[in-house]
Amino acid sequence: MSRIVDLTSPLDPRDLDLIPPDMPDLALVVAPKIDYHTHDVWGRDFMVASFGCDPDDLPSREGPAGEVMREISTHCGTHVDAPLHSGRMCEGRPSRTISDLTLDELYRPGMVLDVRPWAKPGEAIPVEALRKAVEATGRDIQEGDAVLIRTGQERYSLGEPQYFDYPGMSGAGTRYLTGKGATILGIDAIGWDRPIPRMRAAFQETGDSTHIWDGHYAIQDKEALIVQQLVNLSSLPSTGFMVGFFPLKLTGTSAAPTRAVAFVDE
Repeated sequence: MSRIVDLTSPLDPRDLDLIPPDMPDLALVVAPKIDYHTHDVWGRDFMVASFGCDPDDLPSREGPAGEVMREISTHCGTHVDAPLHSGRMCEGRPSRTISDLTLDELYRPGMVLDVRPWAKPGEAIPVEALRKAVEATGRDIQEGDAVLIRTGQERYSLGEPQYFDYPGMSGAGTRYLTGKGATILGIDAIGWDRPIPRMRAAFQETGDSTHIWDGHYAIQDKEALIVQQLVNLSSLPSTGFMVGFFPLKLTGTSAAPTRAVAFVDE
């Protein structure tokens, strides 16, 4: 028997009210706007128009409910980034899109790296911390693994300042994981890299362009898929489970919202 653990954050339009006013661009990755069409108005009128019937011909004078999602990004909620998101080229070839991925490569052995002892708000997770977290699991990263980074962001809820000042990955940390064979890289933060305000400040202070989105750009060197906004990593063992990422089958896109599920043998 397998215990099923849902690693997917919910898409709740009410969360849009919790986004800080100075971060309006986050709305597209937090939740869609949704128009809710009810049984007794939209649904009733739809059935009357479709069938030429009277409202009294319908059970309880009701038709179907329905919803329309608006302003939803392919990077909304828990989502898989295809290599295309990080650049047009990957490993010297045209980058793959979501529709290029197979289910086999989206269902992989999982490993949780608990970096909470080293993770600091807004800062890059050191490569040495990743090494120690790998050692703590009792096995090395193997080719094709899905490596999930637990930073401790589960402590914070959307709307709290700490939620948006999350620890993130650097180019060096990303290359360390892909160099050991990881093909899926997941994290419990809203982003894989450090927060943009932190990266921008580091770049403006130093003039060093490696501070610009270096975690994502590293995928151009060695292909991997990035998964963001995971939840419930605390419910998983460090190893010994399978994890599946099932994105919407969108054609030619750089990402897609995803149902992420872990299967833990018991």
